[in-house]
Amino acid sequence: MNELFECDATELAAHIASGAISAKDMLKASLARSRRINPALDAIVHEQPEVAEKLCDETPADAPLSGVPTLLKDLGAEAIAFPSHNGSRLYRDTVYKYDSSIYTRMRAAGLIPFARTTSPELGIGPTTEAGVYGKPTRNPWNTDHTTGGSSGGSGAAVAAGIVPLAHGSDGGGSVRIPASCCGLVGFKPTRARLPDGPGVGEGWAGMAIDGFLTRSVRDTALMMDLCHGADLGAPYHAPPLKSGYRAAMKTPPIGLRIAVLDTDFLGNPIDAECREAVYKVAGLLKGLGHEVISWQTTIAKEVREMMLAWTKIVASGTELSVRYKKAIAELKPEDVDGVTYGAVQLGQTVSGADYLQSINTVHSFGRRMAALFQDFDVLLTPTLAEPPAKIGRYKPDNRNFMDYRNGPDGVFSYSPYTAVFNASGQPAISLPMHWAPGNLPVGVHFAAAFGEDEMLMGLAADLEEAAPWHPKQLELIQQLH
Repeated sequence: MNELFECDATELAAHIASGAISAKDMLKASLARSRRINPALDAIVHEQPEVAEKLCDETPADAPLSGVPTLLKDLGAEAIAFPSHNGSRLYRDTVYKYDSSIYTRMRAAGLIPFARTTSPELGIGPTTEAGVYGKPTRNPWNTDHTTGGSSGGSGAAVAAGIVPLAHGSDGGGSVRIPASCCGLVGFKPTRARLPDGPGVGEGWAGMAIDGFLTRSVRDTALMMDLCHGADLGAPYHAPPLKSGYRAAMKTPPIGLRIAVLDTDFLGNPIDAECREAVYKVAGLLKGLGHEVISWQTTIAKEVREMMLAWTKIVASGTELSVRYKKAIAELKPEDVDGVTYGAVQLGQTVSGADYLQSINTVHSFGRRMAALFQDFDVLLTPTLAEPPAKIGRYKPDNRNFMDYRNGPDGVFSYSPYTAVFNASGQPAISLPMHWAPGNLPVGVHFAAAFGEDEMLMGLAADLEEAAPWHPKQLELIQQLH
């Protein structure tokens, strides 16, 4: 049985389809592994074993991932059968009256959700330490460190081998940051590639999008092929795909011009392990026949302006989410985590004109990035400016939201790369290609021009074949058997 937890979703689906194990037996095994491992991680909440068993009976045997157990982030992915806290005491045990499009597409793929995974309150942190859960979510590679956020519970569960893939979402790096911290693949597609409906028109002015935490490029490509496309009433949609994500894996791009940035976008130095990861991958790319060039940032001013606008938009979105549950005038500091309270206070200072100006700033930045990517095909950076932070360093108790995000040791200095591509809407992916001392994963980040998802997926597949990371992932999973 233990070897099944070492499989990615594609391989596990094949075992279930062959009759080597039934969907219900696999579900029971995943639940048992979760109950044994999760107390040390605090990554999984809202178990629904009876619901999951019923889903096993309802799932067609010929669905691509029929019977494969999975988890839903405790934020978004609204589903009637799966209550959610949204990482917040205000939203504790929220019961939905509808199924979201991303949930119905995951179910059509054959996946069997059985619980939710922890998130920072309303998704606004790079660490998963929300007060509603009582404990921080810990990194299975090294439990003194964070899993990242906001899809941190999903990252921990997939890395620990509880499920082969899990749902996440990404509004400023919330899939890619946990992928980096937990040694996984995390892909943020082009804006509007995945559905947001029916409850949401767009998240955070179009900067937020759903996604998945996986251990392999092929699982990410499969999930994207199965779930992409506008849903009913979508306000806009991404450019059409040429052939699909899995097809792109079979024809990796050749002769790309790849720019390498070994500082942050402001020109500040980064951790030596992150630089080493980038240099190592740059050498690998040269060996694969790509042109690799050193690039010095030319957009520091634009990035600063964009991050200030991003912060105001997220603060406004957080205020709105809180307002759905409690009148802002009645909100007390103890009702929410400190960071959330600070975001609400900042949101109240943002006028309608300020909000529109912030959106204009973000869209102007997207145009600047589009022009920049005429000079190269891919930008290579680390995913984070340093290895996974210690638990507590970004504990959500700072009530100055602008300082929390943009201060001297704020979120932006720790994660300077990911939110840039939420703002521009461009596709980006974090791959697990380096480990630092202390067994800490270090993700390497690749971004491409708007709409170039397939090229990026083909490149990721080529890198996985050239420098496989699955053996390293197995070390942790086997250790936890």
